[in-house]
Amino acid sequence: MKSDNMKTGQEKAPQRSLLHALGMTEEEMRRPLVGIVSSWNEIVPGHMNLDKITDAVKMGVAMAGGTPVVFPAIAVCDGIAMGHEGMKYSLVTRDLIADSTEAMALAHAFDALVMVPNCDKNVPGLLMAAARLNLPTIFVSGGPMLAGRIDGHKTSLSSMFEAVGKYKAGKIDETKLKEYELNTCPSCGSCSGMYTANSHNCLTEVLGMGLAGNGTIPAVYSSRIELAKHAGMQIMNLIEKDIRPLDIMTEAAFRNALTADMALGCSTNSMLHLPAIAHECGVDINLDLANEISAVTPNLCHLAPAGPTYMEDLNAAGGVYAVL
Repeated sequence: MKSDNMKTGQEKAPQRSLLHALGMTEEEMRRPLVGIVSSWNEIVPGHMNLDKITDAVKMGVAMAGGTPVVFPAIAVCDGIAMGHEGMKYSLVTRDLIADSTEAMALAHAFDALVMVPNCDKNVPGLLMAAARLNLPTIFVSGGPMLAGRIDGHKTSLSSMFEAVGKYKAGKIDETKLKEYELNTCPSCGSCSGMYTANSHNCLTEVLGMGLAGNGTIPAVYSSRIELAKHAGMQIMNLIEKDIRPLDIMTEAAFRNALTADMALGCSTNSMLHLPAIAHECGVDINLDLANEISAVTPNLCHLAPAGPTYMEDLNAAGGVYAVL
């Protein structure tokens, strides 16, 4: 085990003393050390449930014979950061997340990682880190938000921005705008349409880095907790079989991801992030390849903001695997 470099032998007694300071038993030290990268915080709606997801992952790892250890990753909510100087900081967090995760994982000699992200730059940043580190790794996201309801119609965050436009145009009054404000984002989770976060959570499935349901099971469903436990168990299987991200995220996998992207109608930000993730894997993705795949791939889904259906509807129809 990689962690043996940090915890085995008489010369590593000082390191073990610090592990004992954490309350870690000798039995735990003898097991594979699995880092759980938790993006939980109290400012991003897509991340406010990640403490529950992380706890479920910990249980899954422990049930399967590993020692789970949690450390954090930052995350910015693009929606909250929008319209002021905060938006200058959003994209750079992707590389900050990749760099800091790489530093934490190597500094503490983890044997494997479970990534628990959910939002726009957070998912690509952790995929980049997974490729760089090339330790056995699996992802489980926090899941999408449920759609809102206004006048019997489903809504998502883009509906909120449109409502502001309607108010300024005199098409709705302040009372109606307030109704939108209070009902458009009704639960935790990544915003309910096929925006950047949900796009990359779905593409994580296609790349093979997340289990079925990773991209579409709503954040508030109990099956999301079950998925997290299964991800924790599955990482131990990846350790045993020595299956690593660069074995999974191959050139063929990225072509599959681009194909699924076109079929799902994913965010155009895919061409900001997929090439960066692929670069860490030694794979080249460019606009010519995207156009080549787009030309022969039917767009099967018209999810918000492109149409009237939402992530919960895609999940009910069978999710990413049904599209594939």
